[in-house]
Amino acid sequence: MSTAKPFDRKTFSFWQRLKEIGMFFEKRDPVHQTLRRLAQRLEKAGISYAVMGAMAVNLHGARRTTDDVDILLTPEGLEQFRQKLAAKFYDQVEGRPRRFVERRSGVRIDFLLTGHYPGRGKPGPFAFPDPGQASAEIEDVRVVTLPQLVQLKLAARRYYDFGDVVFLIRVHNLDESFLEKLHPSVHRDFIECLEEKRREDDYEAREG
Repeated sequence: MSTAKPFDRKTFSFWQRLKEIGMFFEKRDPVHQTLRRLAQRLEKAGISYAVMGAMAVNLHGARRTTDDVDILLTPEGLEQFRQKLAAKFYDQVEGRPRRFVERRSGVRIDFLLTGHYPGRGKPGPFAFPDPGQASAEIEDVRVVTLPQLVQLKLAARRYYDFGDVVFLIRVHNLDESFLEKLHPSVHRDFIECLEEKRREDDYEAREG
């Protein structure tokens, strides 16, 4: 999944970053364009996929920026991608067999595989699902379902993934009833995210 780039004060431009954020939320940026092209190519090639990561968070209505694309494939789907699409449109990142860069945009694409485990990849209570069985169409692309997205982010146990879950709870007005859609192993973490959202609501109410 996505990782943040180191901050470089010498090359950082606030106004350039503001422009990039505006383009991102208008869906005119290289990341959105790369995702659209990749989705169209996968569909044309008959490869089952599901958008994951920050772009899935956005497609489910919780807005935040990202500079890469995460896609769920089966192991067979990744092999088909290599045979049918990689050589023509993408370069593999050296030493990273499931990371590619689209030549046209320079945007990084990370592939997650059915049967692998979220987070650091160590065996856990559940693995990444089959994209064909755990996705829905949103804005003409296949996106991992909301329950799957939430529980996979909770299972990854990274602070920014927990933050994404808080955003999703807010956007979809989720409460304890959502627990029945999640694996029991992430129930406690979901409750913690729910309580954090409620603490934020209380703070905003007090501050007027």
